[in-house]
Amino acid sequence: MLCVDLHTHSVASPDGSLRTADYHRMLASGKLDYIAVTDHDRIDFALKLRAKLGEHIIVGEEISTQAGEIIGLFLSEPIAAGLTPAETVTHIHEQGGLVYVPHPFETVRKGLSEAALATIASQVDIMETYNGRSLQNHSKLAAQWATEHNVVGAASSDAHGLRGWGNTCSTVTEAPTRESLLKALQTAQLQTKSTGVIGRLYPKLNRLRKWTQRV
Repeated sequence: MLCVDLHTHSVASPDGSLRTADYHRMLASGKLDYIAVTDHDRIDFALKLRAKLGEHIIVGEEISTQAGEIIGLFLSEPIAAGLTPAETVTHIHEQGGLVYVPHPFETVRKGLSEAALATIASQVDIMETYNGRSLQNHSKLAAQWATEHNVVGAASSDAHGLRGWGNTCSTVTEAPTRESLLKALQTAQLQTKSTGVIGRLYPKLNRLRKWTQRV
């Protein structure tokens, strides 16, 4: 069995703090086997990390759209922020990537609303049915949406720091590639343990730390 976390943020994100050594430690720990690096509106760190650590790193991007955030997985080129959800998912699929919807229905963290999801329903590949940092628990609603639209679900940590990883992941039976992941998630077991208070606070703490370092 392989544990896959499809949503994490490195130091390259304004609110992230995971470094190369941290990802190496995460993989070496035996708790996680594959990790997606999904920084906000950039993939440069993820590309460099994959070059260093190999196929166990999945290159992703959490893209800021006009209606909320969408993650592209297995990307080779960055996708611009500020597009519509429909334009964003088109660009993801054009480069062979997978469309992953993070923290859906959340208003605190720029999740896509039900109305926004309706515009791209046929193009969604994976729905995040459990987010380890969730403050607004929409897991049941997300799972229901996924079932109704025949979309596979996943559990991810949304880790922004060292206290946030390893508790939440999707356990699959084969190595996740852009060709195999959707099938693997159909029978995945989801580990759904919260990242805890500090895990939830990392984004604010990281932004504050980076701001104080600039002044």
